[in-house]
Amino acid sequence: MIRTRFAPSPTGYLHVGGARTALFSFLYARKHGGQFVLRIEDTDVERSTKESEKSLMEDLKWLGFDWDEGPDKGGEYGPYRQSERIKIYQEYAQKLVDEGKAYYVYAEAEELEKLREELISKSQAPHYTREMLQSLLSPEEVEERKNAGKKPAIYFAMDRKERILKDLVKGDVRFGEDSMGDFALLRSNGLPTYNFAVVIDDALMKITHVIRGDDHLSNTVKQIALYEALGFDIPQFAHLSTILGPDRSRLSKRHGSTSVEEYRKRGYLPQAMVNYLALLGWSHPQLKELIDFDELIREFDLDRVSKNPAVYDEKKLTWMNGQYIRKLSNEEFYEYAKSFVVPTLFNEEEYVTNKKWIMLALESVKTEVETLSELPEKLSVYFEEPAVNLKLKKALEKSGVIMAFKSLRDAYESLNEWKIESILDVTRKVLKDSKVKGKEFYHPLREILTGKDSGPDLVNLIFLLGRENVVSRLRKFLEG
Repeated sequence: MIRTRFAPSPTGYLHVGGARTALFSFLYARKHGGQFVLRIEDTDVERSTKESEKSLMEDLKWLGFDWDEGPDKGGEYGPYRQSERIKIYQEYAQKLVDEGKAYYVYAEAEELEKLREELISKSQAPHYTREMLQSLLSPEEVEERKNAGKKPAIYFAMDRKERILKDLVKGDVRFGEDSMGDFALLRSNGLPTYNFAVVIDDALMKITHVIRGDDHLSNTVKQIALYEALGFDIPQFAHLSTILGPDRSRLSKRHGSTSVEEYRKRGYLPQAMVNYLALLGWSHPQLKELIDFDELIREFDLDRVSKNPAVYDEKKLTWMNGQYIRKLSNEEFYEYAKSFVVPTLFNEEEYVTNKKWIMLALESVKTEVETLSELPEKLSVYFEEPAVNLKLKKALEKSGVIMAFKSLRDAYESLNEWKIESILDVTRKVLKDSKVKGKEFYHPLREILTGKDSGPDLVNLIFLLGRENVVSRLRKFLEG
């Protein structure tokens, strides 16, 4: 069975690049009837927080990813937090030492850095060997540090040979025999390095396909060597190309929002985010752009993932978000809108008791918004009485059109029923009787009622404003 995983570090927000990696891993597993695992890589004790872990999981759930195993669900191969697996790493590191495939290093960080600088000064790659590292201290110095209670780091003795990675995206990637020196498995504090922990976890959790960013490509030669040394099956790798900003530099905060949480707060829908992220390096067989989650699962495969970097275009995402907003049912739109208009325009109770009116008001601006955060401003026409536009009033008085608005005010006041059909009929009658052109009438009417030159359908706007507000705004303009 195919098993993929997403293994974030809880040291900050979920970056859109990480979300893209999680999505591709999720889609690949679901497409092939496999399992998707969430693992938390929290061995960076100084930077990892429970708050970040919670935030990461909330963002993943918001995007619609449902993992089969993870820290909140458990599973056959847990625990699923690296901080709870330290003993496992230590046992495997000791196994490699016992087999002569790894060794102890008592040197301090400063001594290792000095060795590194010496190699670089000689125009040599900073690749360590067992001989180099163990010659940093004399046997007496090693004994002295042991007696002082100093704990050693454990280094892996890298087998120097050429390796070829058959990457599912990049194709064959060759690593020369001198591409990597010996490297640490455990630090002197007993905590594992990334390359060691990830191999142990992926092997013991039966991960068959490792899908991740190509910034990890240089780590792969180390990991393959560890799989070989430990006798583990080597998973298949798929390294996804980097996401670039519009200026073709690596996507970063200077390009704008880069976290899923920021997009949530700005009013993007999860459907739009997932659809857009899927197209960052992958294409639909029919080159469709708007693709729902079920179709993504059906159509996704790694053979359509590009080797070339994907360029992140927030304008395209925003356009796509607008398309998904317009696809929402009125009930769905009402639910999504809540956190953006409560408490700005309504309190919790008002949002429930005025649901029918609110749904109609939301529907009236549905085609005007690209993000949900625009809703308070778009709906403000129903709540904010505009100031009298004296320039407009003077122009209407000069042309005589203002008499039509006096007739309209009186007609609205005397309407028996405040219904769209009645409003439409009486408005047309006033226009006809006044012998005013529609262009000279409707546009000023919108400005009188809202202070804006565009907005919701005018008749719907008048209906939703209600007789009292409409008459009041007309009277204020005429008498102001």
